Amino acid sequence: MLQDLRLGLRMLRKQPGFTLIAVLTLALGIGATSAVFSLIRGVLLTPPPYRQPQRLVLIPTARTDGRQMAQPRGWPAAQWMEWQKDAKSFAAIAAYDWSFNFLVLNDGSVSMEGMWVTRDYFRVLGLQPVMGRTFLESETGAKPAPVIVLGYEMWQRKFNGDPNIVGKAIRISRWETPPKVIGVMPPGIRFLPSPANAQEPNYNVNALVDFWIPAPSKPTELKAAFWNVVGRLRDGTTIRQAQAELKVAAASEAQAEHDFEGFTPEVHSLTAEMNRDGSRILWPLLGAAALVLLIACGNAAALLLVRGLQRQQEYAVRAALGVGRVALLRQVSTESLLLALLGGALGVGLALGAVRLFKLIGGHAIPRLDAVTTGWPVLAFGLMSAVFAALLAGLFPALRASRLDPMQVLKSAGPKSSAGRGERRLLRGVTLVQTALTLALLVGAGLLIRTMINISNVPSGYSISHILTMSVTAVQGDWVAFHRRALERVSALPGVQYAAFAWGVPLTGNNWPATVDIEGQPTASKESDRISLPLRAVTEDYFKLMGLPIFDGRDFRSTDIGNAPSVAVVNQALADRYFPKAHAIGKKLWLNGRQQTSTEIVGVVANGRTDDLTRAGVPEIYLPLWQARAFSKHLVIRTAADPRSVMAAVQRELRSVDPTVAVQNVKTLQEIRGDSLASRTFAMQLLAGFAVVGSVLTLIGIYGVLSLSVASRRREFAIRSAVGAQQRDIRNLIFGEGFRLIAGGVISGVAAALVLSRVLRSFLFEVEPTDPVTLVGVALLFAGVALLACWPPTRRAAKIDSVEALRYE
Repeated sequence: MLQDLRLGLRMLRKQPGFTLIAVLTLALGIGATSAVFSLIRGVLLTPPPYRQPQRLVLIPTARTDGRQMAQPRGWPAAQWMEWQKDAKSFAAIAAYDWSFNFLVLNDGSVSMEGMWVTRDYFRVLGLQPVMGRTFLESETGAKPAPVIVLGYEMWQRKFNGDPNIVGKAIRISRWETPPKVIGVMPPGIRFLPSPANAQEPNYNVNALVDFWIPAPSKPTELKAAFWNVVGRLRDGTTIRQAQAELKVAAASEAQAEHDFEGFTPEVHSLTAEMNRDGSRILWPLLGAAALVLLIACGNAAALLLVRGLQRQQEYAVRAALGVGRVALLRQVSTESLLLALLGGALGVGLALGAVRLFKLIGGHAIPRLDAVTTGWPVLAFGLMSAVFAALLAGLFPALRASRLDPMQVLKSAGPKSSAGRGERRLLRGVTLVQTALTLALLVGAGLLIRTMINISNVPSGYSISHILTMSVTAVQGDWVAFHRRALERVSALPGVQYAAFAWGVPLTGNNWPATVDIEGQPTASKESDRISLPLRAVTEDYFKLMGLPIFDGRDFRSTDIGNAPSVAVVNQALADRYFPKAHAIGKKLWLNGRQQTSTEIVGVVANGRTDDLTRAGVPEIYLPLWQARAFSKHLVIRTAADPRSVMAAVQRELRSVDPTVAVQNVKTLQEIRGDSLASRTFAMQLLAGFAVVGSVLTLIGIYGVLSLSVASRRREFAIRSAVGAQQRDIRNLIFGEGFRLIAGGVISGVAAALVLSRVLRSFLFEVEPTDPVTLVGVALLFAGVALLACWPPTRRAAKIDSVEALRYE
């Protein structure tokens, strides 16, 4: 074996050009696949840090009639508490809700994301604190005790890992009594989904939990449907069995309580739910990377096969001298394995750099990207990929070398004899497959590029340029006074045209989901049939700032304050849907039931694609912020020049009003727009990168195969020239061979693209996976470039000197 290794290394050193091309080819394929595998391992394959996470399930709400929920809804405590007592499929059930607050500091407060949890929450998930304890039964109830459990990262980040933190009180906004720290959880604990809170400005389900506090269980709120529920299945119980049991229980509860009608529980695997968004983008990208690896292996296999044709005289001589078939097979396989290992080593190095690049550009596209690390799993995957590449690329050339008939080869002339019909057919097949796979990648990239172009051409309905946003929260003092003074000072800054506060800035995902009764619309008989619409709250001048024209009525005024009549501005979509034949101005709305005070519509504003640029404007309601106060909201500023030029001045003015104010998430609206398209942008960038790599490899393959084919057929071309063939005839022969290869690959690639591009459907906008413009355009572009790669070998074949070639042979 050592002798085979030494001989293999010596043969690779003798042909450095061939070795370099083969190693780089395999490195690109192995590197791309290893890099995406690193993302998948960190995001999808690493289990959450809970005890037996495969037994944990989430219990979201669905409609009994199968229709989609207009807005996410939680569960009333009256229902899940009954499940907690009676459900036989569950070992334990707990409830939770998302929360946020601010750690109050003298030089500016810092936001904290946390969870309200019931007493059994930590037991259900199997979590034990690294310091202190969790909640006692006496600390929960209608009025929970002022205690708090800190997340490990928050403890390290804001309290410097103080070993004596347990027992200390910390100052948190909206708490009359500072809570006492009773424990610290282990690192890496993330949120469980709270869909009803997804519209909150600070919500980030992929973040690490900063704190846990005991949830209140007030008898007066048992029917309030805001709880998220998590359960642990008993051993041997399936998700289907658990769901069937809960459906029966919920149906029985709905018969006894009218407010529970129309809703039914579903049971979802916690791990699958947490991996849903990551799976949507990463598995298709792994498929694309695997295509690159297959292209690279095909390229290497073609190079090894043609190289074997050039060395068949050597193999024949060695066989004639007594080297057995097994020894010859082992030697050729060893050379392939050495190439693959060299390519794997370089590929792992490329993967490490690629992962850093992915983390840099994919921060908002991939959940839990901070958990992605590189280490021995990447090395192991690179080694496995190298062995796979060695088998795929080197097996057939090795088998062919071991089956040579030495007598036949030695009688067939010199070392540059023509490839046989079988070898040439195989080379055409390899190149055709490479071309087809490359075209599939190019079509996918083309579809995503067209999607981004389509999105950029869609009118959003509001201005995006020259707008600065930041999350601003006054954690103490007079709420109205702070916001009035803040607007006055910021508006007076040089370069600021308009300033407004807004809860629900476009493309942030922020709005209040609310059930609404509308004048002229029938009252819903069931809770599940009530109208649910997104609410936003803004101050005066917001619509001018955003470039949203008022079509009817008036804008908000500074006098629309808490003790004034409740008013609202609706968008054109709401007016068209609910008042198609009437004037919307003056109509009444009731938020959360007709027993509440009515709100009068005073204006109709233009539609905007506020939630998603790929969806047309939906009915929305705007409330004056002075009446619908929001604890945390955005300050929105329109500037005459680059909005980033006023960032420091704005923050300085805010802190001059209140030094403890929390100012976070400072971004331009252009940056927010980019974040909203992050998953599409990331997928487009990676798929385009893989397509470029695949194209380069395929073009190198086409060029290399034709070049080596020309070199191995020198004698054939010399004979053809000797019997009267012109240079034009030789050129047409090689160019025709290349054209047939490319045409066959393009046709096969279009067929493959029609199938594979369907996995991208969820990323596409105003373009179908079978879009003919993309298919034809990509096919023609690649064919044109590929034909250019055929030209150098074609010219070289035409210039072969027949006399010199025959003398050499």
